[in-house]
Amino acid sequence: MKRILLFVATNFAVLLVISIVFKLLGFEGLLHAGGVQLDYGAVLVYAALIGFSGSLISLFLSKTMAKRAMGVQIIETPTNPYERWLLDTVARLAREAGVATPEVGVFDSPQPNAFATGWNRNDALVAVSTGLTRQMAYDEVEAVLGHEMSHVANGDMVTLTLIQGVVNTFVVFLSTVIGHVVDRAVFKTERGHGPAYFIVSLLSQILLSILATMIVMWFSRYREFRADAGGARLAGREKMIGALRALQRQYEPQDLPSREFAAFGISGNIGEGLQALFMSHPPLEQRIAALQQATR
Repeated sequence: MKRILLFVATNFAVLLVISIVFKLLGFEGLLHAGGVQLDYGAVLVYAALIGFSGSLISLFLSKTMAKRAMGVQIIETPTNPYERWLLDTVARLAREAGVATPEVGVFDSPQPNAFATGWNRNDALVAVSTGLTRQMAYDEVEAVLGHEMSHVANGDMVTLTLIQGVVNTFVVFLSTVIGHVVDRAVFKTERGHGPAYFIVSLLSQILLSILATMIVMWFSRYREFRADAGGARLAGREKMIGALRALQRQYEPQDLPSREFAAFGISGNIGEGLQALFMSHPPLEQRIAALQQATR
């Protein structure tokens, strides 16, 4: 679950900073004609520029952010048989998936988990937790690695970036329009933008970003089923089911320490009610059921 939430958090941080900088530099003066009417075409271009900037920057920084935020130690020269097995297994799965062999690393966490990230499928990182290497059998770890390699092969990070860019665009566009309308209709600003515009648009952007996160998390849950199916093809269906059942046997799965990367981990916390809308992973029971159903 780490990969997605780290990406989302970085994206919205970049989005907010760019938006504030543009406001301070007065770029939004291009968004209205004659000081009164809002130029919606210009607003849309402006929103897309900011929206996709945030997601693209997050994408290109994904590996660097993962290594630093998670404390990932890259395995360059194996120091024990297990590390050699990890490298060999990832290399074999990468060949079977038709992608370049990613970097392989380990991060310190008692919770069994793993994630994959990278700006493209041929320049990726796959990392596993110390908890996963200690608590799961070789076949189960192989299935987890197959799951993560499926994320890489499916290009999930790039697809996520495009979706994030689109929702960012609507967040910026709608918040700009809301700020403009409130400034004109409520505070009666006749020319330019008053203080109310900047305050309302920023608050609207924050609130709309929460709704946008729900959309991104829905996408993440959908992609988990695809990654499970890919893991089953690469490592074997029974191994994939066994890995998910092994996660069930652990205490309640929790999000990875850095929430930005949580969405591309092998497991994550499952909430209830409204909280479930912000979860990056579907319940393990549903994932196991989907794999079992596919065998019929």
